[in-house]
Amino acid sequence: MLSMESLWCSSESELSTLRLAKSVERSEYRFSRRKPSKSLIPQALLHSTEAQPRSHRRRRSGTWPRTRSLNAPSPIQQFGPCGRIMKNSAMVMQIQDPASQRLTWYKPPLTVLVIKKVHDASILSSFVQLVHWLVHDKSMVVFVEAAVLDDTLLAEYGDFASVRDRLMTFRAGTDDLTDKIDFIICLGGDGTLLHASSLFQQSVPPVMAFHLGSLGFLTPFEFNNFQDQVMNVLEGHAALTLRSRLQCVVLRKTSGDGKDKKKPTTILVLNEVVVDRGPSPYLSNIDLFLDGKHITSVQGDGLIVSTPTGSTAYAVAAGASMIHPSVPAIMVTPICPHSLSFRPIVVPAGVELKITPSLEARNAASVSFDGRSQLTLRPGDSLYVTTSVYPVPSICAQDQISDWFDSLAECLHWNVRKKQKQIDELSDMTHSSSDTLEELDGNHHDDRPADT
Repeated sequence: MLSMESLWCSSESELSTLRLAKSVERSEYRFSRRKPSKSLIPQALLHSTEAQPRSHRRRRSGTWPRTRSLNAPSPIQQFGPCGRIMKNSAMVMQIQDPASQRLTWYKPPLTVLVIKKVHDASILSSFVQLVHWLVHDKSMVVFVEAAVLDDTLLAEYGDFASVRDRLMTFRAGTDDLTDKIDFIICLGGDGTLLHASSLFQQSVPPVMAFHLGSLGFLTPFEFNNFQDQVMNVLEGHAALTLRSRLQCVVLRKTSGDGKDKKKPTTILVLNEVVVDRGPSPYLSNIDLFLDGKHITSVQGDGLIVSTPTGSTAYAVAAGASMIHPSVPAIMVTPICPHSLSFRPIVVPAGVELKITPSLEARNAASVSFDGRSQLTLRPGDSLYVTTSVYPVPSICAQDQISDWFDSLAECLHWNVRKKQKQIDELSDMTHSSSDTLEELDGNHHDDRPADT
C-alpha cells in the first residue's frame, strides 16, 4: 500500500502540518479567550480600557471583519483529504461543550455580594437570615449596597444589629467592585440579576439567584433550604450557564474639524438593547448594518437586539422565538414593523451590528439598555453592538437544560393546555356516532335513474 509520504509532492513543512491536522482528536474542546477582533468602530474614536497595546494586535487576513462566537465548540478545520480552513490570526475560538461547564474554585471564596430587591418588605427576613449565616457561620466578608441599610424596617429585626457593623457597603455607579467580589447572591426577581450584571462591566463573579420576586425566570433557587444550596455552591458542586452579554458602544457625530469629538459610551447588557421612536409620533427610520454591509432599513416602532437570555423577555413579546442561553447568537427583532415580511432574525454571536438613524428620518431615535440608561440617537450618531467576551456565569439549580425548560413551564406556561381525552373515555360517543352513520347509510336511497 502506498503511504501518504510517498504520494506527497509538496514541501516537508506542509506534510508535517497535514500530519498534525490528522492527529487532532475530533471530540476535544478547550476553553480559551477569544483573540481581539478588528472592530468596525474607528480606532481613533475608541477610548476603551480593554484596548491592548498596538504591538499586541494582529491584523486579520482576508476581508471578513467578524469576531468569533462566544460559546460554540470549535469545529474540526480539515474537510476530507485535501480541504481545510486557511490559517490566519482569527482562528475559531475553542471552548468546552456548554453542557459540561461546571463551577470550580481555585481558592476558597471569601467575599460575597448580596443584592436584595429594593422597596420589598417581604424579603427583609430572608435577607437578615442570609447575611447573619454568611457572617457568623461562614466567616465571609459580605458586601451590600448602602441604600439597603437605609431601610428603617431593618431595625425591627434584632439579629441584624449584631451584623450591621460588619457589613461592607458600596454605592452603585460610584464605587468599583472589580476584583473585590468572589461570589454574588441575588434575593428577588429577574431585576436583581440584571442589576448584578450592570455592576460589573468586565468579568462577573458567579451569580446564585434566589426566587423571591414576581416572575423569576432567571432565578432558579428556592430559599427554604438556602444553607444547603449555598454550601453546595461553595464546595464547587454546581453547573453553570454562561449567559452572553452585548457590548454596546454609542458614537456621537463629529464635525469635520473633529474639535467636538466625544468619548464613546460603552455599556454591557444582559437582556437587550432597544432602539425605538421614543415619544415621537412618527415612525422610526433606522439603518441596520451587519459587519459593515447595509442589511435593511427599519420603519416601524423600533428594533430589539437581544441576547439568547433576553429572547424570553421583550423579544418574545414582540413575536420572536425563544433561544436557549447557551446558543451563541444575537437576535434582531422589529417592533411593529411597517412591513408584513419583516420577521425576526438570528445572526451569529460574533458579528458586529451597526444601528444608526437614517439621514431622512423625521425624528431622533431613543435607545435603552436593559430597560434603563436611556440615550438619544440623532442622525449621524451610531450604535455598535456585538457579543461581549464577559458573560454572566449563572449558577444552575439542576442543570442548563432542566432549569430553562422548568422556567418556560412555570413562568411562561409554555405549551400548557388541557389534555385530550383517551379513546376508552369516548367509546360510547364513538359507538353512537357509528350507529348513526350506519342508519344514515341504510336509509339513503338513490333516486337517480339507472344507466341503460
